[in-house]
Amino acid sequence: MAIEWFKRDREGVVLQQKKTTPDTLWIKCDNCGEIVFKRELEKRLMVCPKCEYHFAIPAEKYIEIITDVGTWKEFSAELKSTDPLGFRDQQKYSDRIVSSMKKTGKNEAITTGVCAVEGYPIVLGIMEFSFMGGSVGSVVGEKIARAVDRARKDRRGLILISRSGGMRMQEGMVSLMQMAKTSVKLTQLGEARLPYISLLTNPTTGGTTASYSMLGDVIIAEPGALIGFAGPRVIKQTIGQDLPQGFQRSEFLLEKGFLDRIVSRKDIKPTIVTLLRFLMSDLESEK
Repeated sequence: MAIEWFKRDREGVVLQQKKTTPDTLWIKCDNCGEIVFKRELEKRLMVCPKCEYHFAIPAEKYIEIITDVGTWKEFSAELKSTDPLGFRDQQKYSDRIVSSMKKTGKNEAITTGVCAVEGYPIVLGIMEFSFMGGSVGSVVGEKIARAVDRARKDRRGLILISRSGGMRMQEGMVSLMQMAKTSVKLTQLGEARLPYISLLTNPTTGGTTASYSMLGDVIIAEPGALIGFAGPRVIKQTIGQDLPQGFQRSEFLLEKGFLDRIVSRKDIKPTIVTLLRFLMSDLESEK
């Protein structure tokens, strides 16, 4: 049936509005270019049905995927960054913080809380890339430190999900100190014989990779995640050579021994439960 582009009314000929489909119903895959029905993508946990590309998802979605229903309780949500250096580039750092808070509805680039995973007591931390690129400043470091302290106090395992561009330059040396701070805290967790599982997602780079993200008892990653310190473009310019195919992606790092396993999003919880069953067996005997 032909579409009526024009209609006649008493005042003459007027343009008929063209019916359109909302853009939010369809999403184009950033990897293969496939146009995917959003509802289908959501059923697949935001994983492309054609190429298995893992779209970014918010912290709340990881909580839904990993934790047992009704067990999640957030803590340290009230902590907010200050501006110790009075830093300004194109915009004041203090204004960037406020803007990110409005954009994400969060006070910082990491969400921490306690939960259960198939009954196992866990402290879970999930980084939020949409908050200033998931960068690590004093508050992110403090929240990770508190997460470790909570795990030690309650005898819980620790899971951190990383998605970060690295340290937050607007806090200068204060942000770099978080690398040492979080590393020391994780050493204390190990001394308490409590497990730490690190899940790396796309991207995990900079000082995040150089500290707590790569210190897990077990390190797993989502497929195709960019993982490294400096970016591939910077490395290529520095060494003046072409980089291997898939350089700094999960699959490349697994082959070189930097990762223990690559896990598709639908398999994250079963994989974590299997690991916890092994890593937390000693804790079961304490009860």
